[in-house]
Amino acid sequence: QVQLVESGGGLVQPGGSLRLSCAVSGIGSIFGANAMGWYRQRPGKERELVAAITRGGSTNYADSVKGRFTISRDIANNTVYLQMSSLKPEDTAVYYCKLTRSLAGREFDYRGQGTQVTVSS
Repeated sequence: QVQLVESGGGLVQPGGSLRLSCAVSGIGSIFGANAMGWYRQRPGKERELVAAITRGGSTNYADSVKGRFTISRDIANNTVYLQMSSLKPEDTAVYYCKLTRSLAGREFDYRGQGTQVTVSS
């Protein structure tokens, strides 16, 4: 059973930094995933893609976080990270990790439970 567990959220002041982690189990290696991504859901808003990384290592970011957030992965430890810097109050959200992989010709998505990030003074 594939499981994703996010951690690293919390309360941080504007301008501060946090690093989120997403530990994956039940898949063998995250290198087998088509892609992994971080999403967020801000209060009163729809869930949105923040950052993603493909199997080949290509990354893409939402315009609102470019230059401030960095997605990376540790394949040996089956973990994906989101380094967040220069945080703003509008970054306050629940952050979710998602893994997409293909199996027997079909594509499957797996998500974690999320971790709360609050940016406030």
